[in-house]
Amino acid sequence: MQARHSTNGPTQKQSFFQQVPQATGTKTDPRPLRDRNFQARICQELLDYMAQNNFDMEMKHSITQNSMKSPTQKDFVMMFQWLYHRIDPSYRFQKNIDQEVPPILIQLRYPFAKSITKSQLSAVGSANSWYLFLGLLHWMMQLALMMDGYGANRYDDACAENGVDVSGDRIQFTFLSRAYREWLIMDDEAGEDEQDRVLAPHIEAMAQEFDRSNSKYLEELQILEGENQRLQQEIEELEKSGNSVAKLDHDYKILEADKVKFEEFDSRMQQKSEKYESRVVALQDALDEVMQGWKEAEDERSSLQRAVDDQGISMVDIDRMNSERERLQKSIESASLRLEDAKKKVMEREVDASRKLEELERMVDKYNSLGYQIGLIPSTSPNAKGRNYELQVTVNEGPNFSASQMAASGPGSADSDRLLADPMTGYQPAHILNLDLRGQVKTSFAALRKEISERRTVAMEEMMKHHDLLDGIKEAIEDKRGEVEALEHRVRAAEEEYEKTKEASSRSGS
Repeated sequence: MQARHSTNGPTQKQSFFQQVPQATGTKTDPRPLRDRNFQARICQELLDYMAQNNFDMEMKHSITQNSMKSPTQKDFVMMFQWLYHRIDPSYRFQKNIDQEVPPILIQLRYPFAKSITKSQLSAVGSANSWYLFLGLLHWMMQLALMMDGYGANRYDDACAENGVDVSGDRIQFTFLSRAYREWLIMDDEAGEDEQDRVLAPHIEAMAQEFDRSNSKYLEELQILEGENQRLQQEIEELEKSGNSVAKLDHDYKILEADKVKFEEFDSRMQQKSEKYESRVVALQDALDEVMQGWKEAEDERSSLQRAVDDQGISMVDIDRMNSERERLQKSIESASLRLEDAKKKVMEREVDASRKLEELERMVDKYNSLGYQIGLIPSTSPNAKGRNYELQVTVNEGPNFSASQMAASGPGSADSDRLLADPMTGYQPAHILNLDLRGQVKTSFAALRKEISERRTVAMEEMMKHHDLLDGIKEAIEDKRGEVEALEHRVRAAEEEYEKTKEASSRSGS
């Protein structure tokens, strides 16, 4: 069965985050996003939030202060996807970022979504538009914090103090969250019966929660109905006693006001009672836990006392052992600090080694590319003369560089470590490249350079001879062209003489 993905647009079922109509026009962002101090503050807040929630480990990508000042496209994509997963953990990104971000912003109801264009999304790191995306990421962080707070019931007490009952909203939120997870893993081809069967337990649980929540309101309603009946009886008695209608109306208004006040007072007392009951339960649980811990500690103390008595250890010996333990603990802490410093130095050396290995690979690629261009690679090329000049970096292949052997998390990490020849030793310089550059390759290149220089000298001499021959031919052509022009002039003069002679002959014949 294929699980469905969380979607941005409407499908057969709507996503948990329903799309709502957006207001027309572009809103002006009141935040001073262009202010450098404001940017620095929200950058620090973003970095702190990501550090506290394991951004580096989840995304396998590191964000620094410099990254926040001048980010790459990948930095923004990683931060956006991570923050959105804090809001909607089931969403799966499938398209380019410039296609997925606009509908997501509309569904999140980001007030300034229209100020961000697709062209800006294609070049996020631009200094002219980065402040817009920085404000967007900070807004998403605040939204994620609010959702975390709502999920942790941080706002319930404040709502209760202001007379707002959020129990119904929380029941609906719980139902929608659980039903949404079931909806995501449901087969796309599931029929209505299958869908009703999967969602039925959640609907039943929501109904039970509402029944439990409404029970206290039913009790209050019964109390109020009893009070209403009592008041109705009093009204009937007053009507029978012959009191005036005006007096009854006045009394009725007073009673109505008292009823409203009583209802408000009863509601406040009910809320306080529930809050105090929950606190009493929590305190009782904490007390039981403390008493259990105290009992266990007392049993352990008695057991230790018996063990000490059986071994015949005096208080002086115990004090001496405690002092020795403190000394050893301090030695362990000192050794741990030295170990951390050693790990840090090893990490720095490994980063430097990784950078140099990357530079070596780039130089090898450049060398091979130039070898192809000048006909040295492969061995069948005209200048190779049957010899292999292609360089290869002979190191372990792996998806990425590991942090260090000390930080390795499993037995398979050493196999993917490109910086080590085996789990305990590194590479020798002569073992990394497959050719002897300073010896064999350099000598061959010097001989090839000399040969090419000689061929170039011969070609230059031939070219000079050809230039001299060409100059002589050009001069001969110019001479012949002058002779041709002189002959053409004589031909034109002869033709004119011929025409004159012909004309004279015609006149004399007539």
